[in-house]
Amino acid sequence: MSKYYNLKFNRGFTLIELMVTLLTLAILVAIAVPSYQSYARRATASAVKSEILKLAERLEQHKSRNFTYRGFTTTSVTLTRGGYTIQITDDTTAGNLLTSSAANGQTWMIRATTTDSRNLNFIAKNSGLRCQSLTATAVDNDCGGTTTCNTCEANSESWQ
Repeated sequence: MSKYYNLKFNRGFTLIELMVTLLTLAILVAIAVPSYQSYARRATASAVKSEILKLAERLEQHKSRNFTYRGFTTTSVTLTRGGYTIQITDDTTAGNLLTSSAANGQTWMIRATTTDSRNLNFIAKNSGLRCQSLTATAVDNDCGGTTTCNTCEANSESWQ
């Protein structure tokens, strides 16, 4: 009897047991993958904000030595993580590069745009204005049609 008992339970897994295991695994993956993607997007956004703040600090150091922002040589930075391109221009509607002779040299704007529609776009200005949005046009330099940019445009929010 002992021999029959051992053979009966040592045949392997039933199809039902395998299906239940696969279903449980599929549910766990369905929960974990979107959560991880959200975490990765937040981490990328933090890295971009950090890079913007580093560039802002370097801009202020440049102005303290030269009394102008004009001539700041780092005009564009590409971050492979998240497909971001960071551009530095003067804070005018013309948006001249700081290396251009047409730049006013008294203001700057850092704009980080991405090719991924699920990642945020960012803007930071020497006036202290910092905005983020999923749409790139909400963080451009047209100030929402007004002449002064004191607040973030529609469809964007401030970031610290």
